[in-house]
Amino acid sequence: MTRFTYTAEKTGGEVYKGVAEAADRFELYSVVRREGGKILSVGEDKSGNVLSFAYWNSMLSTVKEYDRILTARNLGAMLSAGLSLARALAILERQTKNPKLSSVLSQVGSDVRRGDTLHAALAKYPKVFSHLFVAMVRAGEESGNLSDALQTIADQMERTYTLKRKIRGALIYPGVILCAIGGIGVFMMTDVVPSLAATFKQMNAPLPASTQLIIATSNFLVSYTVLAALIFISVVVALVLFLRTKIGKRVSSYALLKVPVIGTLIRETNAARTARTLASLLSSGVDVIGSLDITLEVVQNPYFQEVVADAKKSVGQGEPLSAAFTRREDLYPPFVGEMMSVGEETGQLAEMLKRLALFYEDEVDSSTRDMSTIIEPILMLIIGAAVGFFAVSMITPIYSLSNVIGN
Repeated sequence: MTRFTYTAEKTGGEVYKGVAEAADRFELYSVVRREGGKILSVGEDKSGNVLSFAYWNSMLSTVKEYDRILTARNLGAMLSAGLSLARALAILERQTKNPKLSSVLSQVGSDVRRGDTLHAALAKYPKVFSHLFVAMVRAGEESGNLSDALQTIADQMERTYTLKRKIRGALIYPGVILCAIGGIGVFMMTDVVPSLAATFKQMNAPLPASTQLIIATSNFLVSYTVLAALIFISVVVALVLFLRTKIGKRVSSYALLKVPVIGTLIRETNAARTARTLASLLSSGVDVIGSLDITLEVVQNPYFQEVVADAKKSVGQGEPLSAAFTRREDLYPPFVGEMMSVGEETGQLAEMLKRLALFYEDEVDSSTRDMSTIIEPILMLIIGAAVGFFAVSMITPIYSLSNVIGN
């Protein structure tokens, strides 16, 4: 396949530009004619050359979540305005500033012009368009409401994106404080403690165990700085690799669920994410089993995934959707099962799930706003304990020396 850039004219006189892949120029002419256009000029697109900057820029760049949100929202808006799918994709390709997304949209547009469905074209790029995105597009195409489905996808992703930003924002403050404490600690160990240790050694001062521990740690950091750095990096890398394993994810997830404030936030976040995903899929026309299957990928906590998997199995055996969530009220709040049950009884499950998602999204929003207030005194206690231990350990020998000199 060769990548071509072309300029074409519609029957109404509108001139537009596009990029498409075709076996040769004859196939390209055929594709554009099917769109109702006539090619005015055509040339090969050199951006696919491995020696070109554009090629490597496209290969190395990533598609951010916000870019996907804009793609879904703008594509839905253009389709609802009456533009053809191929034309809308071509416009999005030219408008986006992300080279990776532009390349992907070009390939998707080429596939659509050759007769592929949009969901089939998107499914070829799972790293850009998630299973959830593809499934909702497919449901929209099958129901004839693709523009509405795309708007629903955009709303779903935007709410998820906003939720992630709020949680990330709430964790920035304690993260910065802990990094600052670590930096100050390293400075004290490598610059201040050696001076005090030299003074204690000259005066043969008796040192308590805590002071000896601090001085030994300081000596190791000063004498074996490279080794200490390598050990620290190795521990961090090993911890990250462990947390990416199945066992590591379960251990970290279990530990976080037991932390008083963090555990509640995790439960509310997963409740909101589960409800929002199921509501979006069900309202788009995806069946319950298919919706639960996709929700398994969206909910990343292994313990909450087990509940969704159990729900999928239970629904397949004829049980109501709410049954599995009611059985695991230690993970999903009781309100989740109750609202699902009401939705099933009234035949408005998707609507109830939307209300449930909004409720827990507001709860998470409130919790993240209050988190800094809760974490601040905890951080002060940690800092106070660290400073107090250091101060007592280093001042005690000085106090002993002053008593000896005074006597």
